[in-house]
Amino acid sequence: MTAARERTVPVRRVGPEGSRDDADVVAIEEPLELRVSGETLAVTMRTPGHDRELALGFLWSEGVIASLDDVSAMAHCGRPGTDGYGNTLEVTPAPGSRLVLPDERVRRGTIVTSACGVCGRRTVDDLLARCTPVASDAAMTPAAMTRAVESMRAMQPLFAVTGGCHGAGIASLDGVVERVFEDVGRHNAVDKLVGSLLLEGRLPASRAALVTTGRCGFEVAQKAIAAGIPVVLGVGAATSLAVETARRGALTLAGFVRGGSMVVYAGAERVVTAR
Repeated sequence: MTAARERTVPVRRVGPEGSRDDADVVAIEEPLELRVSGETLAVTMRTPGHDRELALGFLWSEGVIASLDDVSAMAHCGRPGTDGYGNTLEVTPAPGSRLVLPDERVRRGTIVTSACGVCGRRTVDDLLARCTPVASDAAMTPAAMTRAVESMRAMQPLFAVTGGCHGAGIASLDGVVERVFEDVGRHNAVDKLVGSLLLEGRLPASRAALVTTGRCGFEVAQKAIAAGIPVVLGVGAATSLAVETARRGALTLAGFVRGGSMVVYAGAERVVTAR
């Protein structure tokens, strides 16, 4: 059964011609409690669907697991049809695996909103310590980078009907977007994408680009580095911390990618005029 991702709600539309009662479609935002061996690791606000990928991408980016072999099973808790079913996911470690769980001082047992992917950590260095710089000779032309960003919109059906979610896609160096995941949280969309690549044994993804909607914040840059993705392309601006992270992590970070132009904040050597 596919999880619902949108819901119709009653609204009142107000404009120059007056007001009227109507209905609108909004993206669903619900909590997902992530448990490891029965203990709550994090609660994140997300759009239901692809919870397995979301969990794996989160565990990978957080450094909790070192490979897919560290996990033996994942299952939603409760019984189908009961209230709240699908909003708690239990992760069972593989026999003999030792998962690197955050200690109590940094445990993300409190709610992580759909807007923030790094709440509860003590320092940026703590988040970057396990991320080695991206090693890749990948290069992209401005035309390929623009192609990747501009083709994202057609692959975002949830955004098309709600206008209220983010997308994260993986693209070839030629700018062909292979797949896109959507979520109310930008970092959740990236986790879903990274988790899907992990399931397919494709990490590190050293010959690909991550395409994201909205601004490029720290959490997007950090997750790309953790996944070994050398290029991040965004439709919006980058934050100061994302730029610093990209430069420290040998990541190419470009924002405002549209119409063949862009702002390259870091890793400009990977942007070439010919291939």
